[in-house]
Amino acid sequence: MKKLLLSLAATTAMASPAFAELLELEKDELTFGFIKLTDMAPLAVAYEQGYFLDEGLFVTLEAQANWKVLLDGVIDGQLDGAHMLAGQPLAATIGYGTEAHIVTPFSMDLNGNGITVSNEVWDMMRPNIPSMDDGRPQHPISAEALVPVIEEFNAKGEPFNMGMVFPVSTHNYELRYWLAAGGINPGYYSPENITGQIGADVFLSVTPPPQMPATLEAGTIHGYCVGEPWNQQAVFKGIGVPVITDYQLWKNNPEKVFGLTAEFVEENPNTTKALTRALIRAAIWLDENDNANREAAVEILSRPEYVGADYEVIANSMTGTFEFEKGDVREIPDFNVFFRYNATYPYYSDAIWYLTQMRRWGQIAEPQTDAWYKEVAESVYRPDIYLEAAQSLVDDGLANAQDFPWDSDGYKEPTPAADIIDGIAYDGRFPNAYLESLPIGLKGDQVVVGENIQG
Repeated sequence: MKKLLLSLAATTAMASPAFAELLELEKDELTFGFIKLTDMAPLAVAYEQGYFLDEGLFVTLEAQANWKVLLDGVIDGQLDGAHMLAGQPLAATIGYGTEAHIVTPFSMDLNGNGITVSNEVWDMMRPNIPSMDDGRPQHPISAEALVPVIEEFNAKGEPFNMGMVFPVSTHNYELRYWLAAGGINPGYYSPENITGQIGADVFLSVTPPPQMPATLEAGTIHGYCVGEPWNQQAVFKGIGVPVITDYQLWKNNPEKVFGLTAEFVEENPNTTKALTRALIRAAIWLDENDNANREAAVEILSRPEYVGADYEVIANSMTGTFEFEKGDVREIPDFNVFFRYNATYPYYSDAIWYLTQMRRWGQIAEPQTDAWYKEVAESVYRPDIYLEAAQSLVDDGLANAQDFPWDSDGYKEPTPAADIIDGIAYDGRFPNAYLESLPIGLKGDQVVVGENIQG
């Protein structure tokens, strides 16, 4: 099989001058892991469109049970690389949780998540939310609307529980961000207490993405933050209402990355470049011609070996719309972004935002200098590999030079206050100043000691 597939790649190479010379690969049989979410799309597309084969790579894609199993698989070598939470390479590299040096040459997407609450909670929230002229709720919805609901639960002696997918997930940080922006304390971590529930008004816990709707329906949690299609699945099942997307929370926020061990990258530089080329091509395909290929992408993702949700559920968000209450379908063309806005470039400023959130909630227990944040970001995010791969695609006529940020120093322009729900701008060059600007969360020399914040 391997010889057949590689001969097909070689035939393609001879047929097109773009592939006149394949890289001399150190390793050509690779296994990549993923979680069943729509933002694994670049992997599925690179496989189904033959982009991996074009690079001489024989790739196997394997769905993983949860994010910990996926990370462990990359670290122990069962997986050569994987679709990862952006916080995973950073946390592993600084030794929070499992310790290993993980790097990323490729950012997989922007946006793509939502926060959903149960029907019961939605009915309790709705009177606190302004309406538009047509009677529909006014978006974006602030977590302030949840405050009276939490108070009512507390009055009955019931904890208010919400789910997120992993302690260092975007979903954990986005859910915390939304809650804190509405004046709700989502709780802190400490070295001695890693529940993240110290001083919490709302109790967050881990639930794997595909299990979110069933856990909500069972009443174990009252809401959750997750990627698609698991918010839209709650709408289709009639068990919950998404209240905000992360595009509304923070316009064009960074999401997943493709992670590999630093050792793999060092030992297999050509293979790393080749797989990055394939992923960039997949991202281009996903966004080109105003998302003209999205319906085809949805068909791929709906297959059981990938996401395995119904076509209609995946299409609800992948094709430029998002459904909140049943029938309340709104245009959000950038809900899923895979290539435009330099979505695939691994920006240091994206990495630093994740690190600031880890510090904000106590996962990074001690204060750090701005230089420390920069150093960690540069040790994990590898725009040098990305740009080398991108340049080779341009040279081969497979990408347009104007689509890549060649002169970037690794930092995006500051995200303006108007693009973030709490009206607080973000500049990755000044992480400690950013932390100081956030009303809830650790800042300066503050540390969590027992149940209290000191400093």
